[in-house]
Order: sequence, then structure tokens, then C-alpha cells
Amino acid sequence: MAKAKGKVRFTEERCKGCELCTTVCPVDIVKMDKKRINVKGYHPATVDEMDKCIGCANCATICPDLVIEVEREK
Repeated sequence: MAKAKGKVRFTEERCKGCELCTTVCPVDIVKMDKKRINVKGYHPATVDEMDKCIGCANCATICPDLVIEVEREK
């Protein structure tokens, strides 16, 4: 059986840096981008190893600001 795959997209301008998404990722790939600051003045969430994403959408579900979209690949 093939492993599930996903692709995560962030609307960085909406991110308020609450870090909730980083706490629910089962493969620990969602991080805060400490090198960049968005238009609101926060470090936005990012994924550093997209190939490890399993498409669970936990990050999108917990995000209070609808910053994250997850697309499951077949």
C-alpha cells in the first residue's frame, strides 16, 4: 500500500504566528519561518520538507485564521 501524500499551501499574509499548526503535525514538518516576517509582523508558518507531508490536514483544521490549505495527492 502506498503512503498518503499531500501538499500544503499557506496564505502567509493571514498568519499571526500562533504556532498551533506546528503542534498537531504528526510528521513534524510544519515550522515557523524565523527568517521571514509577513505583512502583519509575524513569522509565518511553512513546511520545510513537503515530500514528507501525508495530507492529514490537521494543520488546516486547527488554524483559526484559515491560513492553510491541504491538497491530498492520489
